[in-house]
Amino acid sequence: MSPPIHPDVRIGHVHLKVSDLERSLAFYCEVLGFQLTQRYGTQAAFVSAGGYHHHIGLNTWESRGGKAPPRGNTGLFHVAILYPDRASLAEALRRLIQNKIPLDGASDHGVSEALYLHDPDGNGLELYVDRAPSLWPRSSSGELSMTTEPLDLDALLAEAPPQS
Repeated sequence: MSPPIHPDVRIGHVHLKVSDLERSLAFYCEVLGFQLTQRYGTQAAFVSAGGYHHHIGLNTWESRGGKAPPRGNTGLFHVAILYPDRASLAEALRRLIQNKIPLDGASDHGVSEALYLHDPDGNGLELYVDRAPSLWPRSSSGELSMTTEPLDLDALLAEAPPQS
């Protein structure tokens, strides 16, 4: 058996095919709050949190004016965006509500709390916060025991920082 991958490996950035770059930039920057770091004319743009070169690439190279793939096809299920704390996830929820962006679901997985939605091109998104590993549910034998329970959105919203 091959040795496992190095434990410090992380998944870095994602590039999404979009049909309308301006619409996608409005969603990722104005609704979710990412910052534009670079543009390649009218065909591509890169956005990030905290000044990183990019967390998300948006491009229309093969998809300008295109449609989302139909259900039942292979492809990306969702991109998971990790928030640093529960208050930040609560602020994200407030932004979604203010912009009338519907949720597809909201779950407490024991190890994390997550909001599920789609971007304007139908790309799945998970906005989530991890719990401390010491709080993760475990079986009697010590194995991870993730769950899927409803997330209390009102309790989450109550943790959002005051609006300025």
